[in-house]
Amino acid sequence: MGFYYLLLLLIGVVLLFAGALWKDVSWSVKIVICLFVVGILFIVLAIILLMPGSSDIIAELLKLNE
Repeated sequence: MGFYYLLLLLIGVVLLFAGALWKDVSWSVKIVICLFVVGILFIVLAIILLMPGSSDIIAELLKLNE
């Protein structure tokens, strides 16, 4: 599972850099904003999922321990 969380983090970082380095914004600013938002969301999600005890937190949120 950790591999997929790391992959999610790397995808987020790539999308963040792609959004930051996008020089040809004339076609649509919305694409750049989407790249930033999705990149930041992937990074935050991956960091949360890589924290110790995150599986317990997720199980509690989803009520899997009942």
